Amino acid sequence: MTRETVRTLAALRHTVRSIALGHRLPADERARLVQSLTEVAAPVLVGGRSVTLLSGRGTDEDGARLLTLALRLPRQASGAAVATDRLPLSAQTRSDGTVVWHLPLPEGQPASRPQATPAAATRNSAADIALLEEELRAALARADALADEHRRLKDELAETNSGVLALYVQLEERDEQLRTAHGRTLRALEDALRPRPLHVDGLELAVHYAPASDEAPTGGDLYDWFTLPDGTVHFTVVDALGHGITSTRTALTVTHAVRTLALEGHPLESIVARTDGILTPFDQSVMATLLLARLDPADGRLDLANGSHPPALLAHGDGTATYLEVRGRGVGFPLPGSERVLSTRLEPDDVLLLYTDGLTESRRDPCEGEARLKDALCRHRAQPTERIPGLVAEELVSDVLHRDDTLAIAVRRTGEGRQLHHPPEPPK
Repeated sequence: MTRETVRTLAALRHTVRSIALGHRLPADERARLVQSLTEVAAPVLVGGRSVTLLSGRGTDEDGARLLTLALRLPRQASGAAVATDRLPLSAQTRSDGTVVWHLPLPEGQPASRPQATPAAATRNSAADIALLEEELRAALARADALADEHRRLKDELAETNSGVLALYVQLEERDEQLRTAHGRTLRALEDALRPRPLHVDGLELAVHYAPASDEAPTGGDLYDWFTLPDGTVHFTVVDALGHGITSTRTALTVTHAVRTLALEGHPLESIVARTDGILTPFDQSVMATLLLARLDPADGRLDLANGSHPPALLAHGDGTATYLEVRGRGVGFPLPGSERVLSTRLEPDDVLLLYTDGLTESRRDPCEGEARLKDALCRHRAQPTERIPGLVAEELVSDVLHRDDTLAIAVRRTGEGRQLHHPPEPPK
């Protein structure tokens, strides 16, 4: 390993360039090497002291040829504090303060021994200037290449982003199409499960249903209506626990069980408990509230049984309204069944509203919801019957804190005579 004492920055730069040139280092690497040694030695040389430059060749563990340069600084020199990992070419600092660089030499090009030239005589030589210009050109070329690569990568990134965005838009559109088709299918299925329109002399019937979400158009709110052999009309309103297809299945099971029991002639007060006794032994997860009503179109007699469901609301011709309270527990609840049957009468032009709690609990306060529902029904009672459920629902869910399925059935007694009813429909 050769050793040389250097006292000026110009001499250091010349010597390092000579060594790099002798070992055929590329111009850009030579420039980095010169700059790195200059940054380390500058504090010492500017202060008027000298540094020792050592250079030699060797091999690494794999046998590759290496050029090693070491800069030995005075022990008290501040230059030793330079952060060597931030130099243009990173270096290692030994315990004695020596800073060492290891550079791989080009393959297939034997290194020539650099000519020893007195540094003081050549530090401003034309050769050094030419080498400096070569290094500058290499640095500029490297910068231009990096800039071109950056532009190319930026263009590729923009193109990729554009493609990803287009794909994302296509996926969103496809997802929306699938959601819409899925919703239409489920809505059509649920509409098919609902009972056929019922035309009864002396009654006007209307229904409104809206799911909690357009993306899940099925839910646990379901109703059924049909005429019994004695001419009375039976109504069932069910609200099964949960949302989606599972709750729809539960509600459908409950309504079919109720229809079967009603057509078999079981008394109204027993149907809630009997429905629970039929269903829960086979499915312990079944849970639903239900309200049962029977109305005679001829004289307006109304009988109600309840299983944990919100009470029916009756609007009178004088502009007042009354909740028809009946206590009971629903299917799947402890001690299921209606505690009693409430009997009252619908006078001509009275409007009965049967509904689910999606109307009264939209603001999370059932008491406030019941008061708002009573006011809304009284306000819209004089409207055509087919409009009443929708108008009431629209008013109550205009400011929603808790979105849920909503179901409302309006029944108006016109007092126009006895129905000419259909024969009873068999259970679906």
